[in-house]
Amino acid sequence: MQGFTIRRVVEKAVPLRDFLMQDMGISRKMLTLVKHEGDIEVNGVHRTVRHELEPGDEVMVRFPLEAPSLDMVASDRPIRILYEDDTLLAVDKPAGIATIPSRLHPTDTLANAVFGYYQRIGLSSAIHVINRLDRDTSGVVLFAKYGFIHHRFSELQKANGLMRTYKALVEEEVTPQTIDAPIGRAENSIMERVVTTEGQRAITHILACQPFESGSLLTIRLETGRTHQIRVHLRHIGHPLIGDSMYGGAARMPRHALHSASARFIHPMTGDTIQIEAPIPEDFRTYKERGWDITR
Repeated sequence: MQGFTIRRVVEKAVPLRDFLMQDMGISRKMLTLVKHEGDIEVNGVHRTVRHELEPGDEVMVRFPLEAPSLDMVASDRPIRILYEDDTLLAVDKPAGIATIPSRLHPTDTLANAVFGYYQRIGLSSAIHVINRLDRDTSGVVLFAKYGFIHHRFSELQKANGLMRTYKALVEEEVTPQTIDAPIGRAENSIMERVVTTEGQRAITHILACQPFESGSLLTIRLETGRTHQIRVHLRHIGHPLIGDSMYGGAARMPRHALHSASARFIHPMTGDTIQIEAPIPEDFRTYKERGWDITR
């Protein structure tokens, strides 16, 4: 039994290997896997990668059937689907659950819930998370249904082709600005990050600030995707997220006030522009509209 299949029509004479890697975007590692466990056909005939293609040839690649990790446990936790097609799934992650399993959270994560959904719809696949969110961050999380799609999104992210927009609550007004400050691991800490010259380059764009009685609602776009990037950058400029105990935010919400509001990208299979949005969560609306404070 084969897994995911893709087809492309050749426009110019080219070696099959070059077409597979350059035009179809198949990595060298994945191509080796296809050669041993999948299949490559040209006009319905099995061919090796040394075959010479002609204009009008149809190339079909069958990837091996994927299997989930042996220690992945399916969860019956319901998921809120924001977008789904044959290759991609977007889910609205609630605050308070991890994105992927860990030693502390081995079973009840978003990935476990997605795996349970895959089982219910009869999809045999590993779990491929495109963008992870911290445990207390809510909003859009993308899952590739197949390894090839995951690879294509990795290339898309390297080219800044995945535009992610966040909403954040802070106590004071913040001037829209771009924060370009490298982030690395804090000394003597596994989790905490800091701005440091020894870190990786990190760029955060604060696009807008909407002040209200109890604070300000920020609209933020990420250009890079470092661990805790928004949280670290906001502390760096003196405006930590409300509820962010790790980075000095006021304890006025039971979680740090960060929401992945949207993701925009060119679909790697169809070429269509896809815009996925997750509605502002109830705790954000309550805080903004009523000045909600857990100390009251």
